[in-house]
Amino acid sequence: MADLVVVGAAIIRDGRLLAAQRAEPPHMAGGWELPGGKVDPGESDEDALVRECHEELAVKIRPLRRVGGDWRLSDRALLRVWTAGIVEGEPQALEHLALRWLTADDLYDVAWLPGDRPVIPELEPDLR
Repeated sequence: MADLVVVGAAIIRDGRLLAAQRAEPPHMAGGWELPGGKVDPGESDEDALVRECHEELAVKIRPLRRVGGDWRLSDRALLRVWTAGIVEGEPQALEHLALRWLTADDLYDVAWLPGDRPVIPELEPDLR
């Protein structure tokens, strides 16, 4: 069976990274993540990233650069991350408890979910 692909957007603006606090499912609620979600059958990773950010944040983004390779989330799921810029709109927490813009100095002030944690150090240079 093929891996489930989850895409994440490292939205960076003015040297700050957008973090989103999960509302659900219960075992992940309260944890922080990069916005994004599952890639639908027949959809490209980049198209899924744009769609998910529109659904979750009400913004239009442009994927810029792939970060690392495939990050293993579980035995059946992979995370693929891109840096992204906002093309249109201001992020709103439509599906999250909260949103927060983090500088390089406060990147670790939130409780990142285990799947996102290994990606965060890779993004630090983009914030400096």
